[in-house]
Amino acid sequence: MADMDMSQYLGAFLDETDDNVQRLDDFLLALEKNMVDMDVINEIFRAAHTLKGMAGTMGFTNMMGLTHAMEDRLDAARKGTRPLTENDMNLLFKGLDTLQEMADTIRGGGNDARIDVSEMVAQFRNEGSAPAPAAAPAASAPAAGGGASGVSSQDAEWAKKANQEGSNAYKVHVTLSQSCLLKAARAYMVVNRLEEMGEIYRAEPSTDALEKEEFEFDFVIYVATTSLPDEVKATIEKIGDVQTAEVTEVKADEAAPAPAAEAPAPAAQPEAQAQAPAPAQEAPKPAAAPAPAIGKKDGAKKGTQTVRVDIGRLDKLMNLVGELVISRARIERLVQEARLRQFDETLSQLGRISGDIQELVTKLRMVPVSFTFDRFPRLIRDLCKQLNKNVELILEGEDTELDRTVIDEIGDPMVHLIRNSMDHGIEHPDERKAIGKPEKGILKIAAYQEGSGVVIEVSDDGAGIDPEKVKKKAIERGIISEDRAAIMSDDEATQIVLLPGFSMAKQITDLSGRGVGMDAVKTKVEQLGGQFDLVSKKNEGTHVYIRLPLTLAIVLSLLIKVGEETYAISLENVEETIMVRKEDIKTVHGEPTTLLRGEVLSLNILGDILGTEDLERDRDEYPVVVVKIGKNKIGFIVSQLIGQQEIVIKSLGKFLSKIDGITGGTILGDGNVALILDVASFYSTKG
Repeated sequence: MADMDMSQYLGAFLDETDDNVQRLDDFLLALEKNMVDMDVINEIFRAAHTLKGMAGTMGFTNMMGLTHAMEDRLDAARKGTRPLTENDMNLLFKGLDTLQEMADTIRGGGNDARIDVSEMVAQFRNEGSAPAPAAAPAASAPAAGGGASGVSSQDAEWAKKANQEGSNAYKVHVTLSQSCLLKAARAYMVVNRLEEMGEIYRAEPSTDALEKEEFEFDFVIYVATTSLPDEVKATIEKIGDVQTAEVTEVKADEAAPAPAAEAPAPAAQPEAQAQAPAPAQEAPKPAAAPAPAIGKKDGAKKGTQTVRVDIGRLDKLMNLVGELVISRARIERLVQEARLRQFDETLSQLGRISGDIQELVTKLRMVPVSFTFDRFPRLIRDLCKQLNKNVELILEGEDTELDRTVIDEIGDPMVHLIRNSMDHGIEHPDERKAIGKPEKGILKIAAYQEGSGVVIEVSDDGAGIDPEKVKKKAIERGIISEDRAAIMSDDEATQIVLLPGFSMAKQITDLSGRGVGMDAVKTKVEQLGGQFDLVSKKNEGTHVYIRLPLTLAIVLSLLIKVGEETYAISLENVEETIMVRKEDIKTVHGEPTTLLRGEVLSLNILGDILGTEDLERDRDEYPVVVVKIGKNKIGFIVSQLIGQQEIVIKSLGKFLSKIDGITGGTILGDGNVALILDVASFYSTKG
């Protein structure tokens, strides 16, 4: 029964673990630049302490033991008995990777016991005996439920500071049911909820006592929040096994004399003539909270309430919204065919409501790209050490949002690009110095919204791509002829590196040389309905532009007819639609072309590409869909332009998902199925 109950908290535990591991990663990167920065060391110590407490509550002893060893090492650094070294930093990063590996193993249904940490724990403690972990704040306050109503001078100072920052200071006395079997887990849930509402000051009894269930059935949490007392009370009492939650405000003007270390606090004095507060080092600190708000800026998350929702539920909700969009389109078509004008107003209202629901659900699935970007500083740090290079990473636009599915899919391709820039692009410091460049290379990753999509730009100031070397390599491999290479522009030569299996690496390494890098990135981007563009200049650097749709579920598309079949093209890929007269179509190098505002536009008959017979080939003018692929524009001649329509993308299943040029299907308003075309793949296949 206990195991079953504990599983209720596994998802929350893993989410909190991921958050704390990422915070630790950020802080360790900052600490590596200044290994005597006590503020950063304290933050890392608190995060490790939080992880240790959560792991112990959930029964993951190996994870708890590793974080305890990390905590001990950091505590020795805090006290100055063992200053941190470069080896310590490498070991801390290794420990962090192991913690993430444990979390991934647990998420996959395993247990942390599968990973042996005994050797790593010994390494943390191999330089003499490590000090015991920092004690919890001195037990200057009474045990929970002791009945004291006074306010210590330290609490009054805290309440005053909270009021100045626009928050209310509360003492929350929580009483659990006598039948509660998992007191520590319930205490953790209470602390977690309160932290979401504001900032925790301290706990009674101590944090260690809460973690080890060394309390009866009640405890006290001091919290600063903008929420009202009734809101705090209602939130806590919703937690299982919580019998009561008494919320009382801590007044800044009701200070009592500071209590002695071992005596219970006296009742509050009617006059505000309290003794001077104890020295700062004796004051309870936010570190006492099981889950401190590490890394928050200016209290930005104070007063907000969030709910973690399984992504599977959001997927199901999005599917239901998709069915709603399809049904709405069918109803609109039936009403139009029946000419039932009396339904116009009702249909218009239905359209607005379904549109609002669709927009809301889409926003629920949106997460900032920092979800992926946050792991790149650590990646750059490790690659710099591995390659003996000096590179500065610049991140911009981390608040730009994308659909969670897109974020999950784009992570690995981004790692490919970064490894490629680090291995092939940015030179070693001595090479850069020899050609007049700064010894430190620059790798910039930026995200920004453009139109209805998001552009992710990865650029470096490295060696760039040498078009002549690419041509030579392509000739050696039989990809192009010498005659073709002679007339090929530098931009065209650069695009050869995107061909499947092509690699410029002289030798295969752990980072590159297997010919799966740039092609894999381009393929993945196009599978996501995006576009990939590569621009590079020798000795100046390389720029990669990835344009992605905001969401993959419901998109605005252009419906066309090719022969008797209806197809859909995402408007993300459509530049414009035009009508071209028959006499304006000329043949250049065996290819049909026309002039579009003075520029040559290459034309392709979409029916020929799809193998669909076009029954209206002989006509005075042809509808053309102009799409932009990278920096190139190309026109596709179609039979008919139907118009724009929101479509719900449906998978064709594993047997049909590999068809080139088809990204999925959709159900139209008349109930028929239309295939969704990937026009970018038609261009690359033709090229």
